[in-house]
Amino acid sequence: MEARAVAAHKRFRQGQILKLVASEPIASQDDLRRRLHHMNVRVTQATLSRDLRDLKLVKTGGGYRTMGAVALEKPPVPSLAQVLREFLTDLRPAQNLLVLKTPPGGAQPIAVALDREAWKETVGTVAGDDTILLIFASNRVRREVEKRIQELLK
Repeated sequence: MEARAVAAHKRFRQGQILKLVASEPIASQDDLRRRLHHMNVRVTQATLSRDLRDLKLVKTGGGYRTMGAVALEKPPVPSLAQVLREFLTDLRPAQNLLVLKTPPGGAQPIAVALDREAWKETVGTVAGDDTILLIFASNRVRREVEKRIQELLK
């Protein structure tokens, strides 16, 4: 086969690989090779490995993806209940304030999750390394939110 025809076949084959990977989860190279075979695209395992490398495809839990797509994916964000259960060690009321204690480094994940919740009752949130301060307009509101947090811990 002449060089130009080889290059054209390679472009077509790699285009089909990208199309397959974008349309459905492909768990393995063998799975990809079989799907290409059903499309009348014959490829050896060695050529397929080179194509995957050339296309910068990486294997993920959800199948092959482009490195660019993997880099753009945001990691799953844990829920407030999850981070509270994982990091919260103490809950201390003080008038219209609620102090949340965590192990070192545990305050930030909880603070981010609290901010994401955007509770209208919260006047402000301040987080350090192991402490979060929640500020409320009144003691009554603080008690309501404290109950809500305790419910999330169940």
